[in-house]
Parts: sequence; C-alpha cells; structure tokens
Amino acid sequence: MKAPTPGDGPAAALTMDSRGRPCSIAVSLQAVGEKWALLAVREISFGNHRFGAIARNTGAPRDVLTARLRHLEAVGVLTRRRYSEHPPRFEYHLTDAGRDLLIVLTALRDWGDRWLVDEPPAVFTHSCGEELDTVHSCRHCGAEVSPDDLRLTVRSPGWDRGGPVAADPPGGPAE
Repeated sequence: MKAPTPGDGPAAALTMDSRGRPCSIAVSLQAVGEKWALLAVREISFGNHRFGAIARNTGAPRDVLTARLRHLEAVGVLTRRRYSEHPPRFEYHLTDAGRDLLIVLTALRDWGDRWLVDEPPAVFTHSCGEELDTVHSCRHCGAEVSPDDLRLTVRSPGWDRGGPVAADPPGGPAE
C-alpha cells in the first residue's frame, strides 16, 4: 500500500466526532491513540520488524497486537512486507506518516522521563554524539517555544476557544 500524503489516502477515512470540538488531536487519537499501537510504532522504529519481536517487546496480547497492526496499516502508519513465501510471513515498516510519529513518541518519552520515572530507562543520543535534549522551536523566528508562548486561533466554524458558538443564543437573537 502506498503511504498516504497528508489529508489524503486511508487516514482520510477517519472522521471528527460530531459530539465534541473539531480537533486534529481527536482524529489522531482515532488513528494511534492506544497503548499497544504506539508501543508497536516504538518497536518498529527500534528495528524490530517481525511480529514475534514486537509482541515480546511490547507485552501486548497477540490477538490485540494483530488488530492494532492491521489498524495501523489501514490508516497508513505502517506497511507490511513479505519476507517468507512458505509459510507467508511479513515484516512491518513505518511509512512517512509512521516516521513522523517518532516526534510524538519523543515528546511522550521526554514527559515521562521528567514527571514519571526516577531514572530514564533509555537515553538517546543525536548524530552529533551528544545526549538528545529536545526542544520545540518556532520555524519562523527560531526561538524556543514554551506553553506560555502559544496562541490559539480557532478555525472551525461555529466554535471559539470556549466551545460551540450558538447561532442564536438562548432567548432569541442578540439585539
């Protein structure tokens, strides 16, 4: 299967839940927001492409992992490649969309290392040889971004920062 391009392909079948705020986070969680799915992506990114290694290293029940891998393939996060004809066996590889999830996993790992564990169980180094210390920076000005720097512009019709905007407020149109 060809990897989807942004806004196209298998992942485009995911929909925003009409009961809540239109949000890319919600749609993203439909695609990958489950423990075993993200742990499978982690393992594949570590070079563990075969089902047995992914199952062993995630601890996922095999039936659950099978369902998650199929779902990740359906939404364009990974592809299967046959490595054996008899019996048919496949390896799993990340698509461009799957590789882009590594930024999300890095953010989750950084958060967990800071707030949930006494000592990080794994350390990553950058290609320069130094231990990785990720920062978020503005592509335009290059400045490091903190939560206080973020400004929200709501583009979804009928919504603002506080939630849905009623066409006519209770009691009739505003005067």
